[in-house]
Amino acid sequence: MSKFVYAFEEGSKELKNLLGGKGANLSEMTKIGLPVPPGFTLSTEACNEYYNKGKILWDDLKREIEDNMKKLESKAGKKFGSEKNPLLVSVRSGAAISMPGMMDTVLNLGLNDTTAEAIAKETGNERFTWDSYRRFIQMFSDVVMEIPKYKFEIAIDELKESKGYNLDVDMTAQDLKDLVSRFKSIYIKEIGKDFPEDPFEQLLQTILAVFDSWNNPRAIVYRELNDIPGDIGTGVNVQSMVFGNMGENSGTGVAFTRDPATGENSVYGEYLMNAQGEDVVAGIRTPHKIERLKDDLPEVYEEFLRICSLLEDHYKNMQDIEFTIEKGKLYILQTRNGKRTSSAAVQIAVDMVDEGLLTKEEAVLRVDPQSISQMLHKAFCEESLANAKPIAEGLPASPGAASGKVFFNSESIKLNKGGILVRLETSPEDIEGMHGSEGILTVRGGMTSHAAVVARGMGKCCVSGCSNIKINEEKKEMIVGDVVIKEGEYISLDGTTGKVYLGSIEKEEASLGGSFKKFMEWADDIRVMGVRANADTPEDSEVAVKFGAEGIGLCRTEHMFFEEKKIWPMREMIVAKTTYERERALDKLLPLQKEDFVGIFRVMGSKPVTVRLLDPPLHEFLPSKAEEIKRLADDMNLDFDELKQRVSSLHEFNPMLGHRGCRLAVTYPEIYEMQAKAIIGAAIKVRDEGIKVDPEIMIPLVGEVNELKYVKSKVVAAIEKLFEELGETIEYKLGTMIEVPRACLTSDEIAGEADFFSFGTNDLTQITFGFSRDDSPKFLGEYKSKEILPRDPFESVDTKGVGKLIKMSIELGQSVKKDIKLGVCGEHGGDPKSIEFFHSVGLNYVSCSPYRVPVARLAAAQAELKSRKK
Repeated sequence: MSKFVYAFEEGSKELKNLLGGKGANLSEMTKIGLPVPPGFTLSTEACNEYYNKGKILWDDLKREIEDNMKKLESKAGKKFGSEKNPLLVSVRSGAAISMPGMMDTVLNLGLNDTTAEAIAKETGNERFTWDSYRRFIQMFSDVVMEIPKYKFEIAIDELKESKGYNLDVDMTAQDLKDLVSRFKSIYIKEIGKDFPEDPFEQLLQTILAVFDSWNNPRAIVYRELNDIPGDIGTGVNVQSMVFGNMGENSGTGVAFTRDPATGENSVYGEYLMNAQGEDVVAGIRTPHKIERLKDDLPEVYEEFLRICSLLEDHYKNMQDIEFTIEKGKLYILQTRNGKRTSSAAVQIAVDMVDEGLLTKEEAVLRVDPQSISQMLHKAFCEESLANAKPIAEGLPASPGAASGKVFFNSESIKLNKGGILVRLETSPEDIEGMHGSEGILTVRGGMTSHAAVVARGMGKCCVSGCSNIKINEEKKEMIVGDVVIKEGEYISLDGTTGKVYLGSIEKEEASLGGSFKKFMEWADDIRVMGVRANADTPEDSEVAVKFGAEGIGLCRTEHMFFEEKKIWPMREMIVAKTTYERERALDKLLPLQKEDFVGIFRVMGSKPVTVRLLDPPLHEFLPSKAEEIKRLADDMNLDFDELKQRVSSLHEFNPMLGHRGCRLAVTYPEIYEMQAKAIIGAAIKVRDEGIKVDPEIMIPLVGEVNELKYVKSKVVAAIEKLFEELGETIEYKLGTMIEVPRACLTSDEIAGEADFFSFGTNDLTQITFGFSRDDSPKFLGEYKSKEILPRDPFESVDTKGVGKLIKMSIELGQSVKKDIKLGVCGEHGGDPKSIEFFHSVGLNYVSCSPYRVPVARLAAAQAELKSRKK
């Protein structure tokens, strides 16, 4: 018989995939002797088997649960459901990959009228007993029976208002006893039967609910956003309760062993006395900073610091710790690698190397490459910030700067494609709105609230606990003193200071020195694959160099022709009836095009610059409005109706597969001839200024070697003619973009004519799948949710299909030309998963957008380290 349930002492941190992160760490902490309340874990395999069996708990599993409950009773010295000294338990989820707040928890399980009376009698603390009971009914009703939480919150608010209370802790034992009765009435009204009294029935129903929560909507969204597989399942942890709500010598809290926002090496956390865990996370009461515990309970504080240090040394990572104090005794309920901002992740990695906890290689593997992009975004311009007046101030929950329109729910954020999400407090249901927002502002909550933790993980600017803001969702407005801000009006958030400003504030580029520079130098020393940028202007090129690009892997010349001074001669060229007319228009474009390349070459210096010759169909450059067509007709002395018909005739039925790329040059070779002269002319000019230049000319969309031969002959002839005219030459490379499946299949032929291959994975993915990149979002969400595809192939390269074509192309190309240069310039060049694949098949470099360059540099280093392990 398979084993599905493990006592804490049977596991270890190495069994994370089996026990889930929480269960594995509870086992590990038990093993090393920390004060962990006893318990057991239902494995992730049990969760998957639950789904395989049609979502039922089978008899053998129930027997395992019963056996482990008996063992737990023995360890705790209490009996589940007993009239004397009853055992209460918590039931918590715990996947192998941390998903904070996405799944469900139930505390104080095992309470009923009998056990409640027994606990009240034994502890002599009626208020604690009825407080625990009302919490259990509410959590069970919400998590297990899906009764909306607000129905219970209304009852609490009405009782507090009738008694003139401000806080939950003001309620007396009798108040709480009355609430229990009222909560039971709500349960009966909603469910149609009494609240369950049998503790074991409560336990089984809760386990079912935790398993079900693995596939609740917010968990699915979180997994999609963080690329977590849907088939790994969650563990379920059943643990003896310890109580932070037994009076003023009891409490609960959350702490990080280092500052999760900055990475500073000091314990950072919050706690509440006379409270249970959800009080801190939900932000219902404003918690105290962890340092105050030194005054409240000095011995507990010192023990807690010792445990923080021990856990960080043991795991060699910053830890996120949940703890409870029961009558002056400290218990550790959870530890996990703490979520942190990208800047904190880098700082912690560098510090831990300096402290001797990590090697440089281990440190480089510690930082998520995707998160690096968070550090590259702008901060508020100091001058603009000095002239702005804050209207409110909360807690700096997640650093950064954000400006946007105010919206009060996630739906509005999604409909408006961004904005500042303003909430009383966020909950897991807000996950999509948080992800789509520019920033998050909450009235309630501390530095470890849901909003703070999730925002930091997403790299979103967040200000929490801004208590002087009032929200009127009905009127769709927020009020700060005398200032009324309507939905759709702009505010700005400073996640570093916690300040809120009216209006939009100008931003400036972030600083990339110090620890970030040091960390990226380590990554550069490790990686073997080059990183270039996709850049079309001198300005883009400057950003690319700033972020560490080693060249330009894709300069898209079509983007250069949309400027006012170029678009009209470009249109003249397109509608020309004769070669003479076309060449006359191209003569106007040549000096303008040349200056574009001069600017880029000056910025890039000796770094290679790959220029893709004109790629899109010509109709994209033509006017669509009548007045613009009229202007073009007048400029060219053409009849308006004739020109309008010419514009219409150039429209493509299927532009992706139409008259574009090298096909244009087969029809109109003079276009590529002009561009080749502009590139080489610019390179010679900049070379003559004393700057070494490395130009690479790329012919797009080749699928047949004879296309490349023909176009290459025209380009080379134009360059040779230019050399003759100028009386000087320059070295250059001429290659092709591999983006058509046939090119992959015939790469041995194509390699004979090319100095380099650059894989255009955007079009290669489109043509291989037959998916339109623009239209696929309409259905790819369903493909992922129904597990037809593991991920969007336009975000992460499809290694089974597209990847197989790339690998085949490389092998065929190298069979003819062993030293052929190989790169990729599609959007996949900035995706860490794709980069790992590209490293494995031997590409020389990847190219990506300038702001993704540091991501690619780190991902390339991690790919090299992972390959060494293999």
